[in-house]
Amino acid sequence: MPKDSPSAMNDTVILPDLLDLTGAAIAPAEAVLAKATEALRVLVSDGDRVSATLIEAHQGAAHGLAWLATYVESLRQMQKWAERVSAEGKFGEVEQLIHQIAFGEYLWQIAGGIQMNQTEVVRLQDIGLARADIEAMITDPVATLCDHGNSQAARLRLVALMQERAAEITVGTTGLDDELEMIRKQFRRYALEKVDPFAHDWHLKDELIPMEVIEELAEMGVFGLTIPEEFGGLGLSKASMVVVSEELSRGYIGVGSLGTRSEIAAELILAGGTDEQKEHWLPKIASAEILPTAVFTEPNTGSDLGALRTRAIKDETGDYHITGNKTWITHAARTHVMTLLARTDPETSDHRGLSMFLAEKTPGTDENPFPTEGMTGGEIEVLGYRGMKEYELGFDNFHVKGENLLGGVEGQGFKQLMKTFEAARIQTAARAVGVAQAALDQGMQYAQDRKQFGKSLIEFPRVASKLAMMAVEIMVARQLTYFSAWEKDNDRRCDLEAGMAKLLGARVAWAAADNALQIHGGNGFALEYKISRILCDARILNIFEGAAEIQAQVIARRLLG
Repeated sequence: MPKDSPSAMNDTVILPDLLDLTGAAIAPAEAVLAKATEALRVLVSDGDRVSATLIEAHQGAAHGLAWLATYVESLRQMQKWAERVSAEGKFGEVEQLIHQIAFGEYLWQIAGGIQMNQTEVVRLQDIGLARADIEAMITDPVATLCDHGNSQAARLRLVALMQERAAEITVGTTGLDDELEMIRKQFRRYALEKVDPFAHDWHLKDELIPMEVIEELAEMGVFGLTIPEEFGGLGLSKASMVVVSEELSRGYIGVGSLGTRSEIAAELILAGGTDEQKEHWLPKIASAEILPTAVFTEPNTGSDLGALRTRAIKDETGDYHITGNKTWITHAARTHVMTLLARTDPETSDHRGLSMFLAEKTPGTDENPFPTEGMTGGEIEVLGYRGMKEYELGFDNFHVKGENLLGGVEGQGFKQLMKTFEAARIQTAARAVGVAQAALDQGMQYAQDRKQFGKSLIEFPRVASKLAMMAVEIMVARQLTYFSAWEKDNDRRCDLEAGMAKLLGARVAWAAADNALQIHGGNGFALEYKISRILCDARILNIFEGAAEIQAQVIARRLLG
C-alpha cells in the first residue's frame, strides 16, 4: 500500500514531518485572511473610507473576520511555540499531538465554519469569499492536516499520555523560560494548599475571599508584580502576571482576579498620573496597604462608556463633588480607593468630557459595607465570580479631593482608560486559561474515577475526545495569551493581540467547563461538585473586560482600518 494512502495515514497517529507540514499550512490560511479582509473592506467602505455604519450593518461578517484573524494568529503562535520547544529538545509526543490536533481542527473550521458561539457559525462565504478562494486554501499540507490531524487515534493517544503524566502541571511544555516556570510552580503550590480546598465553600456561601489570603498574596508580591521597583513593586513582566493569574484562577477565579484591580489602578497611574500621584499611590497599591476597585460602568451605558452620565462638579476650593450611579463594581465594599470615571464637562455627551479620579473611601464591614458619606451601595447577587462580590453604587455629592484628579487635567479620563485595556484583557485571557485548566482538572479526575458499564468513563472515546480537545485548546489560548503579553513587554501596541487572546480564551473556558460538566453527568448539576462552580465562573469571561461581541467589533475595526 502506498505510504501516503488514506488507509496508511489513518494508521499513523502523528503525521510525518509535522513541523514542516504545519509550517506550510500557515501561508494558505494567511492568504484567505488577506482576501477576506479586502473583500469585507470593499463591502463596508463609503468611498475611500471604512464606514462605522456599514460595519455595523454587516456585523456578522465583520465579527466573523475577527474570529478568522484570531484563528490565523493562533496557528502562527502555535507554530512558533512548536519550533521553540523543538529547538529546546522538548517537542515530545504530547506536544506533537497537541500541535497536530490544533492545526487539524482550526484549519477545518477556517474552511468549513468557525464557531463564534454555540449557535453562530461564520463561514468564509459570509465574509465575501467565493468557492474558488476556499478551494485555493486547501493545498496538500492543509488537506493532509484537515483529513488526518485531528483523528480519534490522535485524541485517544493524547489522553493516554495525559493519564501517564498526571503529575505534570500543564499538558505539554509551555515554552516559557525557567524563571516563569518557577513562578508557576510557586503559585500552583499556593493554589493547591490555600485556595482550591476552600474555594467551593466560599462560592456556595457567597463569602468574600478571606483577608488572610489577600495578606498572603501581598507578601508574595501579587499586587505589585508589574509595578516598577522604584515605586515599591517587583518590576516583573506582563508574562509573569499572566502565569500568576493563570495559576491562581485555576484555584479560583476570584483569587486570580484580585490582582486585576491593582493592575488596572497601577496602569492608570503609571500612564496618566502626576509624579506626586505615582509616588503616593503606587507603593501603597504594591504592598496592598490599599486595595483599589474600578468604577466605570453605569446602569444604562454598559459597554458604551463614552455615554456615561455620572457628574463631577468642581467647587471653589478645587475639590469635586460626584453624583450618579454605577453598577457591576467588583470588590467595592472593602476597598480603599476607586478609579472612578465621571463627566467633568456638562456640555459634552461623549468621551471627550470624561475625567478619571482616584476617589478615596473608607473600607466597609459586613454590617456597614459603605460607611463613606455621599456613597451608598447594594450587592448584586450573581451566578459565579462571587469571591469579591458585585455591587451597585450610588453617589450623592460624594467628595473627592482636587489633587486626586488623575493627571491633574480634566477631560483625559477616557484616553487614560483606553491605555489600560491591553493589560486588562491580557490578564483576563490568562484568567480564562486558568478556569479552562480547572475544568480540565475536574473533568479528567471524574472521568478516571467514575465507573460505568464496567469501566472508567475515560475509556469511552467521546469522553476521552472531550478531554483531549480541552487540553489542545487550552494550549492554543495559552500561547495566544503569552504572545500578547510578550508584545506588551516589548512596548509594542498589542490591543489587537490582547483582544484576540481574550476572545478565544473566554470561549475556550466556557467550552471546557461545559464539557467537563457533561462528563460529570447528573452529578455535574449538583451544587456539591466543584464543576458546577467552575461553569458559573467561566460564564462571566465572555462578558467582562469587553463582551465577546464588543471584542470582535474592536478587532474587526482594527483589521479593516
